[in-house]
Amino acid sequence: MKLPSARRILAPFLMSVLLLVTACGQSQAPSRWDKAQQESTQKPGKAKQTTADKSTASNQNLPKKAVAGGKLNKYFPSSGGGFDRVFAQEKSGFAEAKLNKGGKNVAMLSINDIAGNPSAGAKFKSSSKEIGGYPSVTQGANATAVLVANRYQVKVQSRDPSFSASDREAWLSKFNLGGLSSVK
Repeated sequence: MKLPSARRILAPFLMSVLLLVTACGQSQAPSRWDKAQQESTQKPGKAKQTTADKSTASNQNLPKKAVAGGKLNKYFPSSGGGFDRVFAQEKSGFAEAKLNKGGKNVAMLSINDIAGNPSAGAKFKSSSKEIGGYPSVTQGANATAVLVANRYQVKVQSRDPSFSASDREAWLSKFNLGGLSSVK
């Protein structure tokens, strides 16, 4: 009878000693993997900027805080011509809508406020094409974008092969780009 009660006391005691010894052990210096994990999960606002990024931000005089996504919705084109516009996502500085035809998603429409990421506008500097008076670029085979007021990237992405580059350009011109340029 004495043996089982000793086990009941000894087992928790040994577990406590084990936890105490491992918890009080010397901690290791962070490995390169720990540092990489910390840098990759760091908030974008706290990431290190290069001097080129800083000069671009100051030249553009962009605010540090992006506009609310809901404020961008009114600048999207309306449904029509057999197409249905369905808002899909909205967050700070970003709004997105699906463009459906016959119940099938054919394109994605989006407005992205690049206030917190001024380097995102660099690709428009070498643009030779304009849509609605704003610089335009083709991104890959399925996306076309314009930069409005050096702040808002308006993009149309094809989701179906039937939605061509000319369709993307036509839908970009349907956005209220002039109205969007005045949003602060």
